[in-house]
Amino acid sequence: MALWAKAQQLQGDALQQVRSVYGEHFPIEVRHFLAAWIEEKMWDLDPENPQHEQYVTGLVGSLIQELEAKANTMTTEDLFLTKLKLIEAANMFRQRYSHNPLGLFRIIRHCLSTEMKLVQQVENKTLTSFSDMLNLYFKMINSGNHFLYLCTAHLQHLQTQPQNQQNVELEKKVRRQKDMLEQMLNQKVAGLVQLRLTLADKLKDTITHLNTLQSRVLDDELIRWKREQQLQGNGSQFNSNLDSIQEWCESLAEIIWLNRQQIKEAERLKQKVGLEPPGVADILPNLNNQITQLLSSLVTSTFIIEKQPPQVMKTNTRFTSTVRLLVGGKLNVHMTPPQVKVTIISEAQANALLKNDKMAKGEASGDILNNTGTMEYHQATRQLSVSFRNMQLKKIKRAEKKGTESVMDEKFSLLFQSQFSVGGGELVFQVWTLSLPVVVIVHGNQEPHAWATVTWDNAFAEPGRIPFAVPDKVAWLQVADALNMKFKAATGRLLTEENLRFLAEKAFRGGGQQQVGDYSTMMLSWSQFCKEPLPERNFTFWEWFYAVMKLTREHLRGPWIDGAIMGFIRKKQAEELLSTCANGVFLLRFSDSELGGVTIAWVGEQAEVFMLQPFTSKDFAIRSLADRISDLQHLVSLFPDVPKEQAFGKYYTPYTENQPTTSNGYVKPLLVTHVPGWGGPAGSLGGGSYPSTPQNMYQPQSPDPSVTRDTPSVASAVSDSVSR
Repeated sequence: MALWAKAQQLQGDALQQVRSVYGEHFPIEVRHFLAAWIEEKMWDLDPENPQHEQYVTGLVGSLIQELEAKANTMTTEDLFLTKLKLIEAANMFRQRYSHNPLGLFRIIRHCLSTEMKLVQQVENKTLTSFSDMLNLYFKMINSGNHFLYLCTAHLQHLQTQPQNQQNVELEKKVRRQKDMLEQMLNQKVAGLVQLRLTLADKLKDTITHLNTLQSRVLDDELIRWKREQQLQGNGSQFNSNLDSIQEWCESLAEIIWLNRQQIKEAERLKQKVGLEPPGVADILPNLNNQITQLLSSLVTSTFIIEKQPPQVMKTNTRFTSTVRLLVGGKLNVHMTPPQVKVTIISEAQANALLKNDKMAKGEASGDILNNTGTMEYHQATRQLSVSFRNMQLKKIKRAEKKGTESVMDEKFSLLFQSQFSVGGGELVFQVWTLSLPVVVIVHGNQEPHAWATVTWDNAFAEPGRIPFAVPDKVAWLQVADALNMKFKAATGRLLTEENLRFLAEKAFRGGGQQQVGDYSTMMLSWSQFCKEPLPERNFTFWEWFYAVMKLTREHLRGPWIDGAIMGFIRKKQAEELLSTCANGVFLLRFSDSELGGVTIAWVGEQAEVFMLQPFTSKDFAIRSLADRISDLQHLVSLFPDVPKEQAFGKYYTPYTENQPTTSNGYVKPLLVTHVPGWGGPAGSLGGGSYPSTPQNMYQPQSPDPSVTRDTPSVASAVSDSVSR
């Protein structure tokens, strides 16, 4: 039965509570006439999830259209006022919620949740009253059986007495009483049997509804939460609604436990009465199995990792993680505080675990220090959880590698295991959960490739996969989304369509030959992504992208967010853009030839375009990009015509004329950037003194001599300036 149909059958206070949630903000007439549409469309979305905002906006628009269409079907006179009410509601929704569709969506969800809660409360009370009636009938039958026994004994006694008139009349009277009592008992027994069958049917219906509801919470909401948690590993914004999911799970646990108690009570009464109606199968044992399985599924599924361990894990490095049981408080699991143990297992072991539902004793792929903890109940937050704050992976056992596989391709997972007692030890659940895939490294230079493995897995893992299978080829549009998400999280600004087109050209080794848009339908392989070196380079596409992202995050974040760094542009395109510009106009682009390098391209006096040898993180650790641009007087305006002080001035390091002496009496030098042959450092330094520099420092240099270059490359030098 639909939720609205059940809500209309509520009585008294429950019905009044349903009516009270509707009003001018959401008329009850709209709920009534669009009941089926609302229940179909509005349940499976989370209003707090930003990824659903666009869909919700379209849904609210569809609701208004459905409302107007329904109103137009009301042509009879008796529905005239209702038609006006629906049209008014549609107009009100359009005016009030056009710019706030989530507001209307939340109102509707609140109404549906209130209805569901009230209907469940009434259904649970109905089951309780059925159980009470069964108990009453049972007592009446017991009492009737006692009187029937007395009547039978009395008759037997009378039959041994002399057959005089008085005894004959008395025997007739007792026999009539016995017949009436037997008839009454038969009726009560029939009523008791019917009540028991009715109760069993209601319990069966309740379990069906609970199954549907639990599937929606666990298979939709919790799985969605886990997927969004995984995408957070790639930089996606994660608005966790875990507390709301816990509330739903706790309500489910309470209802399931109550129904399980009802079934057990019905079975107890059945055994006492000992009556089996002919031709009717006893479904109570099956219902008991179903409700216990529902509870088992709820407990095991809600043992989750709230805070994932690091997905790139370095040995002998401390890390943290938190696990939580969403139904722990409601089922009083904390009365016997559970222990949780953490081990690291391989991809093959994770597969075996899923097939067998248990691990071989002592089987693990490494040793973790401080890997046990006790779950604690936090009264203020109603959370049963344990935080591992000081775990450390001491050693790792790796599988044999095949072909081009490396240790950075190998995925592991942290296995969290525990045992929970429910109902005072009546039920014991063995539970476990796996972390997101983890790549183990022993040295920092393994980090880029490890992050490639993790990024690909987080982005393209499919629900219900075999651990930890991922597609070997993925549509470029999906790859572009993943790279965009990753870059935005690291640097603070999304990539543009032009940036993504540049990356597609680089990933597919297009060399600028592909037409715009040709890449959108192409598939990028894992090998192209991070295995095969780029043409005439000794690094892969991912290594280039990762190095640029790291450089921008650590040294260029502010100017990148401002849009002052063009970055993703080929040398030839930079030349074309600058070819018609005035002397001193410059732009910044990421180097194609040097990992994590950014170069300055500028226009000289003869309208010739020059490229400065790329700066890397090592250079910016000495002097920032903004200060280096300030040092170079021949750089005047950022392309197309933004004065460099306007673009970079706020990032300049403040300069004071009189530098204080250090504690050892020396005057601290100031390092400035100087391009030989292009004038001295900026005059704002007050006239520095520049020592002689070896002549070869002045020679134009190319980062990669094997590549033919048309544009002159110029090397910069760092000079010391001392205030006097």
